[in-house]
Amino acid sequence: MEKIFYSENCSISYDSEKVIINREIVSEDERGICSPDNYAYIKMREAYKIVFSRQYENIVVLSGSGTSVGVGVGKKVGKTMVGLWEAVVGKLEFEKIQTFAEKIRFDHINREYTDLEALLSKAILSQKYLDNKEIGAIIQEIKEIIKLECSLKLPNDAPHLTFLRKLTARKLKYSRVKIFTLNYDLLFEQAGSKGGYVIIDGFSFSYPRLFNGVNFDYDIISRNISRPQSEENFVAKVFHLYKPHGSLDWEKVEIANDEEQVVKSNNPDNPLMIYPNNNKFEYSYEQPYFEMISRFQQELRTKNILLLVIGFSFYDKHIKTMIYEALNVNPSITTAIVSPDVKKERSFVELKSKAATMGNIYLINETFNDFVKYYPSSDIYDYFNKEEQNSDTIQS
Repeated sequence: MEKIFYSENCSISYDSEKVIINREIVSEDERGICSPDNYAYIKMREAYKIVFSRQYENIVVLSGSGTSVGVGVGKKVGKTMVGLWEAVVGKLEFEKIQTFAEKIRFDHINREYTDLEALLSKAILSQKYLDNKEIGAIIQEIKEIIKLECSLKLPNDAPHLTFLRKLTARKLKYSRVKIFTLNYDLLFEQAGSKGGYVIIDGFSFSYPRLFNGVNFDYDIISRNISRPQSEENFVAKVFHLYKPHGSLDWEKVEIANDEEQVVKSNNPDNPLMIYPNNNKFEYSYEQPYFEMISRFQQELRTKNILLLVIGFSFYDKHIKTMIYEALNVNPSITTAIVSPDVKKERSFVELKSKAATMGNIYLINETFNDFVKYYPSSDIYDYFNKEEQNSDTIQS
């Protein structure tokens, strides 16, 4: 049996012959001409449509690699860690990587798949006690490959813009939708630009675009002469974007008096990113990463919040810990984990156990593309939000 939906009040499983909902086999008469898998997914989508059709004052999205895998133009598409390893081997050749692994005394090297995060962690650590310039050079080569493989172009059929439209079609009195993406790529930025959205990302609207956490506290309103000036008229197409692991278009530069600041820049030579390694937790205490991750923890404590976790494996311990803490201390949080790996028996084991006893956790076996397709639309708010797009002014 493949179990594709987990919650306290509803569970859905199927195999080649039958569908089981809440431990009861669905009769063939009820299922009709639907195959077991089609019927199971229809019922799962009906179940989560009810959950996501509710009104939430706060919506927070945590986006992992699952929102980028397979997305891109031509052969340049988002990759899993396996795909990144294959790209590294293809560009550096395995024999060169093997020699590199021997120098840093890394024993877990394999042509088919090697844990790139573990390899980089050992290499970075080795730099501290091995005086070998070649180690640093190869580390830089691997970083360049990761940068290149994450430089993606948003295709016309990507689900990101539809996702933004559906998420932001809500009452304007509610808090802005907040997207936290652990990906380095610029897919959400490209989708926002394509859809005419204003993205509040922590950077100033002046040039150069300097990072300052206070920018997250600003908002965009419209001054309409037909309304009282004291009335706040929030612009609809606005969302917050946070990137706790950095971004392809961030870099540190000297602005004045030898002071380094983080700026947004087109195609920087040395983008500010936390590359895969075991020290990700330590790096998260540096700015601007610390601001991003602090905001994530802060948002998880707000009332009446929907947390959508999409394509995230829960391998980053510090982020996982924040989510688990929120589930324990925030009684008004609803959490949905969306991944095509939910049906795998050994995936999300701890969360599946929690879902069985806590009424606010849902595990959904969907790809990002299918989830966006079946995520419920709020057409009435989407219509009025489009009508209220006028001239914009920044209001603190």
